[in-house]
Amino acid sequence: MTSTPGRIPTADHPIEITRTGSRVIVTVGGEVIADTYDALTLRESHYSGVVYVPRKDVKMELLQRTNHQTRCPYKGDASYYSIPLGGPRATNAIWTYESPYAAVAAIKDHLAFYPDRVDSITIQTA
Repeated sequence: MTSTPGRIPTADHPIEITRTGSRVIVTVGGEVIADTYDALTLRESHYSGVVYVPRKDVKMELLQRTNHQTRCPYKGDASYYSIPLGGPRATNAIWTYESPYAAVAAIKDHLAFYPDRVDSITIQTA
């Protein structure tokens, strides 16, 4: 991908990152892929919030890195992982910003899951 500077969040395009504050469990193929109390929720502009799970709480050995990449002008270059347990539906099911722009540096070393490519993303409230 190219190395252009990122856009800065503004009042017209706000980005907020907060601690999710709950336990987050992600399952695929009957297997728990991620289980954490340390997730972050990123809310960007008018989009729904996205939960980012720390790598340390993801079973990385069950994932397979792919060559797929995308770019967000506010977050940077995203890399992707598939989850072989989930079959074709779980192709590129996970994205991560390994070198996010400064405004969203908190999501470094975190992974996000497409809800329709995993069995469930459960957020347990206390």
